[in-house]
Amino acid sequence: MPESSLQPSAAPAADAALMREVAELVVTSLNLETAAADILPDEPLYGEGLGLDSIDILEIALVLSKRYGLQLRADHEDNTAIFQSLRSLSDHIALQRTK
Repeated sequence: MPESSLQPSAAPAADAALMREVAELVVTSLNLETAAADILPDEPLYGEGLGLDSIDILEIALVLSKRYGLQLRADHEDNTAIFQSLRSLSDHIALQRTK
């Protein structure tokens, strides 16, 4: 009988190392007093949760675009989903990165 424990993988999910790296970039680029290790993977980044605002998100987008060679545009229709949490942002990077 075949194993049924295989998970379908439509897109690469971010690993823990990438999430830690993205969390470090968020903390350093915004000079946050929060430690990168204290950012929970599924905690909201925007508004409640980490408490970032739209200017913070733009700064993060710029840093991540330069670091990973991907396009994060202010007018992208999926920005709300992309920047929902550290996990969703890291998953997007894993899928779209060019470097």
